[in-house]
Parts: sequence; C-alpha cells; structure tokens
Amino acid sequence: MSRAGAVVLTALDLEYRAMRAKLRSPTVHWHPKGTRFEVGRLAGDGCRVALGLSGKGNHSAAALTERAIAEFAPSAVIFVGVAGGLWPSIGLGDVVVASHVYAYHGGTSEDDGLKARPRVWEIPHRAGQIAQHVIRMRRWAAAVPGDASPTAHFGPIAAGEVVLDSGISAQAEWVRTHYNDALAIEMEAAGVAQACHLNDALPVVVVRGISDHADGTKVATDGERWQPRAVAHAVEFVADLVPELVNGLVAQSAPDSETPAVVSSGNYNVATGNARVGVQAGTIHGGLVYAGAPARSGGVEAGVDALRDRLRDAHQENRLDEAVYRAAVAELDGAMSRHPNAGEPILSLMRLRGLVADLPDVARAVADLADAVRGAS
Repeated sequence: MSRAGAVVLTALDLEYRAMRAKLRSPTVHWHPKGTRFEVGRLAGDGCRVALGLSGKGNHSAAALTERAIAEFAPSAVIFVGVAGGLWPSIGLGDVVVASHVYAYHGGTSEDDGLKARPRVWEIPHRAGQIAQHVIRMRRWAAAVPGDASPTAHFGPIAAGEVVLDSGISAQAEWVRTHYNDALAIEMEAAGVAQACHLNDALPVVVVRGISDHADGTKVATDGERWQPRAVAHAVEFVADLVPELVNGLVAQSAPDSETPAVVSSGNYNVATGNARVGVQAGTIHGGLVYAGAPARSGGVEAGVDALRDRLRDAHQENRLDEAVYRAAVAELDGAMSRHPNAGEPILSLMRLRGLVADLPDVARAVADLADAVRGAS
C-alpha cells in the first residue's frame, strides 16, 4: 500500500490534465490490475495526492474509487469535474460543492406511474465545514486565470446515468419534481459517494465546475469553451481545498491530551506479520490515547524513539519517499540537538509535522513529542 493524503478522481481527460498540472513531479503508479494513477505533491503545500481517471458514469466511478482507496489509504477522496447547472442563479464557470448527492434514477414502476426511491449521501460534517470555509475565504477565486470572478455554491448535486441537455424532457421534469433543491446534475458522484460510504464513511467531497445549464444549450456552451474554463475554476478550488481538508482530518484524528486513558492490566494480545497491537486493555475510563502515547508517558526521550520508529516504518512501507524521509529525520535531529528551553525544537517539530501531514499516525507522534518538549521546558 502506498499512502496518499488525498485521492482526486476525474471522469474526463480534460479534467485529469487540469488537475495533473497542479501536481509537482507526478510519477506513474500502476495498480496490479492495470489502473494507471499518478502521484505527486501539490505545489506550495506539498500534500501528497494520487490522481486517477475513472471514466464516465456512476458504476465506473464507484469501482475506481474503491480501487484507489484500497491502494492509497487516503484521508479523503475528492471528485472534480464539470456539471450542468440547474438554477439560473448558478452561473457558467461557477463551482458547486456537494452538500448532498442524490442518486435520482432509483424508483419503482407501478400502474399509476413511476415512484421515486431516492438514495442520498450527505457530506461528512467536518469535511463540509472545511469546504464551506474554503468557499468563504475565496483564495481559490483569486488564482482563477483571466478576469473571471466565479462564485462557489454549497448544495445538493443530482447524479444519474444519462447526460441531461433539456429543460422540458421527462427526465428534467422528474429531477425538478423530486430533487427540486439540486444545484447541479452529473453522472459520477453517486458511485463515488457509495464507495466511500462502504469504506467506513471515508470523507468525500464532490467539486463541480458549471459548463452548461442542462437546458439544450450544451452544444453552444461547449463551442464557447466553457468546459475548460469551468474545469480550471473547479481545479483551483480543489487545490485550495486539499491541504485544508487533509490537515483538518489529521487534527480530528489526533488524541485529546486533556483526557488521558486509564487502562487496566491483565490483557494479552498477539500481533503477527505487519500487524501491531495498538491497545491492550480491559476497562477504559475517559479518552484513549493509543498511537504515540510514549511521548506523554515516557518523556522526550521516549517520544523521540517512538517518532523515529514511525518515520522509519513509514519509509519502509513506501508511505514516505526518500527525500521527505531524509528531510523529516533532519528536522527531528535538529529539534533534539537544541535545549528544550530555547524554543527552537518546537519550530523544527512544526516543520516536521508539515512534512508528514498526510500520514495521521506519524503526525500524531510529532504532536505527542511536541507536547513532551513543552512539558520539559
């Protein structure tokens, strides 16, 4: 398994190429069954991203999302591309982030007509909070090429199995009747959302640039090159979102230093192969600190040893490439060569945490060591 902070998937090659341009030194990563991914780091932030092309449709999107999750164990999945806007207030080139995903083709056919049987996936709360923060800050909009000034919207997206390009067809009427609050319509989000749901509700964010209004004008808007323009806007949003999302999810997984665990003795576990025993416990009162606890229980020296072990393991497991591993070890050595009272170790550890932000277990060990250093100062 090769870790990535986030997996980003697209349906179209146009979308893939735009997202790839945001990655620094992307390298090809082949799945054993033939799927081609590229892995690189976002310029500036350095967050590790695995990029894949799913193709059109919910079924292929679901299959490739499942494959990417198993291959890269990401903190989050993002699907980026174009969509049709369903409301006049949603302008061409605007960005829509899905608060909900509707699979609108579910139903039952009875004598008196077709009855809707909707399926809905809601964005996880923390991911939704982060996405709305990125919308408010509008850093992504400042990076949009040209003089465009797109708006980002947070609301439901409808995902089906056909391209909607009519405002008066039976399908258009079906969507208006049963999914009236949907801001945009597309063909992959339901598959992606289902795959993430089946992986312990892994956070997923669907980001769509509006390239047409799904009303019969698609040929005209495509001729005006709204697809590449909408893709460029959505990709800028994703480039801003990924580090905020990954860092926010790492913070969520960090242990609560104010509520240490009380663990009873007398339990015995055996780990074989690459498995590790995280906790051997009978009765636990309060919060449980499990990965990296030596930094709090055994002081700075134990924390350094634990962190060094985690860095080495991550490197051996190909979760840290050689350059990042060497930089992380150098920061750790630099931090520990200074006296804790001087304050410089914390700065080194902050830089180190930035290097490993997409590896929650290692980032947690850095935080534990920083706590121990502060306690020793």
